Amino acid sequence: QELICHSPTTRPRAQRGDRVERSTGTNTATQLASKAMGSLPPGERPHIVMIPYPAQGHITPMLKLAKLLHTRGFHVTFVNNEFNHRRLLRSQGADALHGLPAFRFAGIADGLPPSDREATQDVPALCYSTMTTCLPRFKELVSKLNEEAGASGGALPPVTCVVADSTMTFALRAARELGLRCATLWTASACGFMGYCHFKDLVHRGLFPLKEAQLSDGYLDTTIDWIPAAPKDLRLRDLPSFFRTTDPDDIMFNFFIHETAGMSQASGVVINTFDELDAPLLDAMSKLLPPIYTVGPLHLTVRNNVPEESPVAGIGSNLWKEEDAPLRWLDGRPPRSVVYVNFGSITVMSNEHMLEFAWGLANTGYAFLWNVRPDLVKGDGAALPPEFSAATEGRSMLSTWCPQEKVLEHEAVGVFLTHSGWNSALESICAGVPMVCWPFFAEQQTNCRYKCTEWGIGMEIGDDVRRTEVEAMIREAMEGEKGQEMRRRVLELRGSAVASAQRGGRSMHNVDRLIDEVLLA
Repeated sequence: QELICHSPTTRPRAQRGDRVERSTGTNTATQLASKAMGSLPPGERPHIVMIPYPAQGHITPMLKLAKLLHTRGFHVTFVNNEFNHRRLLRSQGADALHGLPAFRFAGIADGLPPSDREATQDVPALCYSTMTTCLPRFKELVSKLNEEAGASGGALPPVTCVVADSTMTFALRAARELGLRCATLWTASACGFMGYCHFKDLVHRGLFPLKEAQLSDGYLDTTIDWIPAAPKDLRLRDLPSFFRTTDPDDIMFNFFIHETAGMSQASGVVINTFDELDAPLLDAMSKLLPPIYTVGPLHLTVRNNVPEESPVAGIGSNLWKEEDAPLRWLDGRPPRSVVYVNFGSITVMSNEHMLEFAWGLANTGYAFLWNVRPDLVKGDGAALPPEFSAATEGRSMLSTWCPQEKVLEHEAVGVFLTHSGWNSALESICAGVPMVCWPFFAEQQTNCRYKCTEWGIGMEIGDDVRRTEVEAMIREAMEGEKGQEMRRRVLELRGSAVASAQRGGRSMHNVDRLIDEVLLA
């Protein structure tokens, strides 16, 4: 398999002005065009195929972008791998994926053995399999969709464009080979991208692979000053975690070198952020990538720009069945009195670490809502001792999976204890909630660094969790001076996020530019 993919030389390179669109007005021409598209016969609408990476944190933003494009008149085919297609049926109900005439779901094999586990698939195996086996499967799916369109008597349109997750660049290659317009969605952070994009420089500078001793002897505190737009005292430990290996052939390290290079096959890069948060990073990215379109925070952009009565508004993406009880429990709590705890969809921890978090939370005396997935503890069901339940009776609630956007926006929530995934970070910023961070893997370490030192909205708990540290940090975040300053900063950022995502705001304007300049170009 060829490891570095280059785009055709005819594609225009990004210019410095391509990223930032300062106008907050709507693109009237595109609005008129989208109304016209919506009035076209079904078989003549532009047909976009959208394929996320098969994990919760990637499916959610891709589905939100799909809703925005559907609102602008596109026929959408949303492609999950077969494993998650089945999980969505279980979590959302048997009718969830029947779709609508112009918004349909499809499944694609990922090359891994069948499984019905209620957990994210093994990430390295999934990455290697999608990278090496999915190109022909995706092309076959597009061919099948075109055959269906041809046999539909004008009821279905042929495929005209593709949006692929930036870690599924085989779909960009397929689009190029099939003559389809294509864009890519980078679902993680801008700071995370700059880390991944410079993995190859770690090799060239002799910093990778690591020696065994360097994983634990303080070497990870070495500072590097050569990544554009990054802090000059950025440490190796602040980079995405996949470089922390002694194996030069490590799947994940090489996967991200391959995929970030493959992004250049797209004619546009969509990113789930807003300019005020990431301006220097986005300027640096614009020198490395096709034109960039900031459309975030996507959950707000969708809420403000997809009509509530739209048939796609209620389509869900959660792979775990959501529980409503946490919201009812929060309703009885005073403002800013509750610690919300959620380590995301992939994080796993030892039973010892879970107990340290549990007793740290218990010892604060605060009420807390803790999202505990069944697979949160390595190789074992997540279980807490009876003494913990007795000590926190009346002020604790454990759930399996809750509606996080609504939880964070509830006035009772004061602080978010998080793994630092990007969707969670944006949702917390938009809710004006400061964060205590325990990054697990990938670019969560980079997100944590930026939240703590660049944006001033977070505090970090050390890798080796201790209940005393958990207790002290949560107390400081809830009531201390540092916590008050974090809240002030996060409320400032919230204002910028809300303005970007408002109806007809900059983010929707950038969606319209994406349509004009890439998807219908």
